[in-house]
Amino acid sequence: MDLQFQVLATDPSCGARYGRFHTLHGEVETPAFMAVGTQATVKSISPDELHDLDAQIILSNTYHLYLRPGSPVIKRLGGIHRFMHWDRALLTDSGGYQVFSLAKMRKIEEQGVVFQSHLDGARHMLSPELAIRIQLELGSDIAMCFDECTPYPADYAYVRDSMERTVRWAKRCRQAHEPSGQALFGIIQGGVYLDLRRICLEKLLEIDFDGYAIGSLAVGEPKQAMLAILEDLPGRLPRDRPRYLMGVGTPEDLVEGVRWGFDLFDCVLPTRNARNGMLFTARGNIQIKNSCHADDDQPIDPGCRCYTCTRFSRAYLRHLFMARELLAYRLNTLHNLHYYLDLMARMRVAIANGDLLEWHRDFHAAHR
Repeated sequence: MDLQFQVLATDPSCGARYGRFHTLHGEVETPAFMAVGTQATVKSISPDELHDLDAQIILSNTYHLYLRPGSPVIKRLGGIHRFMHWDRALLTDSGGYQVFSLAKMRKIEEQGVVFQSHLDGARHMLSPELAIRIQLELGSDIAMCFDECTPYPADYAYVRDSMERTVRWAKRCRQAHEPSGQALFGIIQGGVYLDLRRICLEKLLEIDFDGYAIGSLAVGEPKQAMLAILEDLPGRLPRDRPRYLMGVGTPEDLVEGVRWGFDLFDCVLPTRNARNGMLFTARGNIQIKNSCHADDDQPIDPGCRCYTCTRFSRAYLRHLFMARELLAYRLNTLHNLHYYLDLMARMRVAIANGDLLEWHRDFHAAHR
């Protein structure tokens, strides 16, 4: 194994766990949220500001960096950490989701996926072997297997075939991966069909990965279908491996994911919503563009200690946003990421103290 994971505490009232894993670029305490730095940058803020927020791990995207500037360029310049001046842990996704969501035209073959770039229409083939080679060239601490992101809705036969292809691709990813200190995670697919999710998990366990992720959730399926998977799968996963819930990212979803025993999360919501003027607070979300904030001298959240809340009023932030000043996006992003990272830190404390369910009730009561 290229990633040593320890469970430091488990809440006796539920499946939540507080843990720690070690990478070549430092330790990560879990449960942890990964800010999304798609193109080797978290939009609108600097690596130093991420340090100040105490972000321990971030995520970058294989598909985007493969197309521009190219993984060989990043490798020649010293790898992604040196390229973007980030000295902490970094995970790269495989590009599977972007191939299926962004590519203008695509054709799924056993060898891989033929697609046209969303940038210039050029044709490419992304295979499991190439996805692994790109991630090795980038030099991330955690790489993800290349998988097929299952759409919703999709009938049982399609999802079964898709899941089986993902397993075959996972085997090829494992074979192509080289010892380098980089961990490799498998991705559990199967759509909303719990039996297919279980079969996929069993087959991935046979291949043996450093961690396991659940993909293709929060893609339009009913909330109860997602919750059924979150309740069922963690108990079937190895206790000594990290569990990654991919792309599921409202604060309420994170709280539920932690409650059921997941360790890693990522989502574009805190950064994308910041640029759209939606800000997260302990008592729910606010839209900073609303006129009620025009002469409000209070911070976004009086209980928040982020850079934005300790210096600026809602009235000023609304002014910046309505004037489309670039500073609005930066200050909003700093606040939203602080909210997400602080949310995870507070859950780690609650798990260590054995009172996550009480914390869980208080969280939902405040949001109601």
